[in-house]
Amino acid sequence: MSQPVFHPDELRAQTLAGFDRVSGGIYPSMPEQHRAFFAALPYLFVATLDNQDWPVATLFCGPPGFLRTPDNCHLRISAPRRSDDPAQAALETGKAVGALGLDFSNRRRNRVNGIIGRTDKNRIEIDVRQSFGNCPQYIQRRELYPVSGSPTSIEQLLTLDASAERLIRQADTCFVANCAHTALAQGGVDISHRGGKPGFIYLAGNTLWIPDFRGNRYMNTLGNLLAEPRAALLFVDFEHGDILHLQGETQILWQTEIGHGVVGAERYWRFDIRSAWRFSQALPWRGRNLEYSPATLNTGVWPV
Repeated sequence: MSQPVFHPDELRAQTLAGFDRVSGGIYPSMPEQHRAFFAALPYLFVATLDNQDWPVATLFCGPPGFLRTPDNCHLRISAPRRSDDPAQAALETGKAVGALGLDFSNRRRNRVNGIIGRTDKNRIEIDVRQSFGNCPQYIQRRELYPVSGSPTSIEQLLTLDASAERLIRQADTCFVANCAHTALAQGGVDISHRGGKPGFIYLAGNTLWIPDFRGNRYMNTLGNLLAEPRAALLFVDFEHGDILHLQGETQILWQTEIGHGVVGAERYWRFDIRSAWRFSQALPWRGRNLEYSPATLNTGVWPV
């Protein structure tokens, strides 16, 4: 008998969302088209757990080809690690890991989840346990172009400063790292994409409110948040090349009636910040010629 593709909390999230008979194209290894997709990417979003089992997220960059798949069960990242990046420092052999490949030029995305196999100073190899594609909804199309510069050291933020608040309030894209602490094959660490119009995330003090729009019905992210409310958010500043990382605790609101909400939201979740750090000018590229996806254009933002 084949194992189910969803873990118990993903199934519970599907039920709470009112979904029935959700089927998933989730594979135990990478199809050939996924392997070709990863090999062409110049960046990869990666998540794991730190020593306190908090989700952490990071971003690796390199010339196309820095991601390789020696076979359909291994994804290899050939890139140096930042010594001051807590997420990259946590990528150790045997740790659970999730990776998201996303092509901003055509809005394609594929994910792999698994375990970190071999590592050294300039290489991380993921033993793939799950591989699956996601729909392109809410991904904004951008042209990326290379820039030169010198990344600055990590900034630990005791509170969000004006720059961090502005990035969150103006964001049309963010990434959420989460996990399900389970011995089942369907569990582990995951990183997923969230998108909307600028203003789709509401920031009040140290709390973010994030709408959950119609998606693939897998409920991977919210199922993991049911299993483990701790999560991390990664924001990319496409204009200046900064990366903002937040860790926090989440709570899901399964009903949309929370007062004045966001058009298109089926439910919401809140994120209470517990820690934050930033890397300024960290990216070797910038984004321009923003084009919102058709799905994004059908959604709203929080009232001012």
